[in-house]
Amino acid sequence: MPLTRREFVQTIGVGADEALTSLYIGGRGRENGAWAALEPSLAAAEPGTIVLASNENPLGPGQTVLDAVRAAFGDGGRAPGRYSGSAGELIDVIAKKFGVKRENVVLGCGSTQILRSATHLFTAKDKPLVGTIPTYEECVGYAEMMGHPVRGVSLDADLKIDLDKMGDAAKGAGLIFYCNPNNPTATYVGAKASRDFFAKVNRESPGTTILVDEAYFDYVTDPDHDTHVPLAIENPRIIVARTFSKAYGMAGLRMGYAIGHPETIKKMAEWDAGGGTSSLNVLAMHAGIAALSQAPGYITTERARNTEVRDFTMKWFADRGMKPTDSQANFMFVDIGRPAKDFRAACRARGVMVARDFPPFEKTHCRISFGTMEEMKKAVAVFGDVLGKKATAAAA
Repeated sequence: MPLTRREFVQTIGVGADEALTSLYIGGRGRENGAWAALEPSLAAAEPGTIVLASNENPLGPGQTVLDAVRAAFGDGGRAPGRYSGSAGELIDVIAKKFGVKRENVVLGCGSTQILRSATHLFTAKDKPLVGTIPTYEECVGYAEMMGHPVRGVSLDADLKIDLDKMGDAAKGAGLIFYCNPNNPTATYVGAKASRDFFAKVNRESPGTTILVDEAYFDYVTDPDHDTHVPLAIENPRIIVARTFSKAYGMAGLRMGYAIGHPETIKKMAEWDAGGGTSSLNVLAMHAGIAALSQAPGYITTERARNTEVRDFTMKWFADRGMKPTDSQANFMFVDIGRPAKDFRAACRARGVMVARDFPPFEKTHCRISFGTMEEMKKAVAVFGDVLGKKATAAAA
């Protein structure tokens, strides 16, 4: 029997927080619905499965956000209004957080919509998209769908963005997708080197726009770390994309935004990147307002939690002779010395989900997201059984 909106709201009262967090807001278990065929959705995960296949906050969004979503329904579960002003309020909160103006911000249905809008606006049949191989596939897939060329750039020996190669590929390009930290490798290029690279591109290919994806910004611990928002609001050729799906634990609500120069943001808003409420979830906007209104300590605590889990998991693999990348995110990319497909199937049979293939490294590497410490201790026991790896004498 279908569940009405009113009945749904009434079911998420006292005692239902865990279900609400895990199933509807945290969205844990899939990184993107477009990849459901390769990365099973949450509905396909058996109870008790440790989900390390998507780069989501395993704790969900926290009580403040849950309360905001519940309150948005109003008394008795009435429908939240499309014209409640929540979009404008969220833009105001984002602008205040970054010290920018309202005209510097545009909302999107997750950062996915921001990425698609930028790809549509700034690439063409004679203006290629430039991105690393591998990286998050949204921009590449959308460009190819439109028949726009893509210039793939291989990573360097440390699986970081090769700035020299990317600079060469950028000449005459329409858009550079600069995912930093990069997904799936979790590697990071420092703020100074990034700024120098952007300046070089501006000089050598002034018609090229750079889309900086800072989805994992809140997890970086590298000391040379800074947002590129200050550059973006001054330079119409730089856009910064952000999302609530990662550290804020709101993947299931699909809420993101871009910050940039007013002229650039106006173009994106006109393309309906969420400038109004037509493509946005009103509940997600209320959740976003609550998330950014939390005490700054929320992100500090989440980063510290992730760092502890990251260091534990990376050491476990390194002690067994399997080299992980220098992770600056809430996941790692590790050379397991065998096809990821076989490893993934064996782990799934033991109740642990790890990520899909990422060519051209699908024969050797696997991406593993970080769960809670309890989950990771259970997961590495499974990894040990599957891989047959024991700590090396040197590590011991």
